[in-house]
Amino acid sequence: MRGLVFFVKITDRFSGWIGHAAAWLMIPVVLVAFGVVLMRYLFSVGYPWMQEVYIWLHGVAFMLAAALVLRDEGHVRVDLFYKRFSPRARAWADFAGVWLFLMPMMFVIITMSWPIVLRSWRMMEQSPTADGLPFLYLLKSMVLVFCVLVTLQGLALAGRSLLVILGREDQLAPSGPGGHA
Repeated sequence: MRGLVFFVKITDRFSGWIGHAAAWLMIPVVLVAFGVVLMRYLFSVGYPWMQEVYIWLHGVAFMLAAALVLRDEGHVRVDLFYKRFSPRARAWADFAGVWLFLMPMMFVIITMSWPIVLRSWRMMEQSPTADGLPFLYLLKSMVLVFCVLVTLQGLALAGRSLLVILGREDQLAPSGPGGHA
């Protein structure tokens, strides 16, 4: 059990660190977007690469923060019944959800995107936009990073749920900000 507790705590901490670091990407997203709008409407000038910078950074921030959102239960859920469940029943629902929905979806995304990312790296793919950014392969690689991060956090959620099901949730006493270890 100690190994499972360690894995859950370290994964929660890692997802928090990556997710909060990704949140800082929103500052350049907003600043560059503001600059693009300002240049377009005040000076009638536009640079495609600038538009791609804020769009790509937004995508990177979204993909890096997804595991934190999963950890903090921030994804949209239809909880007609879930919030009425006991903590143990919620743990069963989370455990089943990880194995029936999350893991199969991560498997599909990884297997479908892997060849696309490899091809992109082989050809050092660039933006199809004239004057766009030259490293589209890095952005496409973020899909795989997203899958790894969400898969790890999904495993941590399954582990946390298992500990609750077994009546061992006391081993996961909060020791960090936001109630996470």
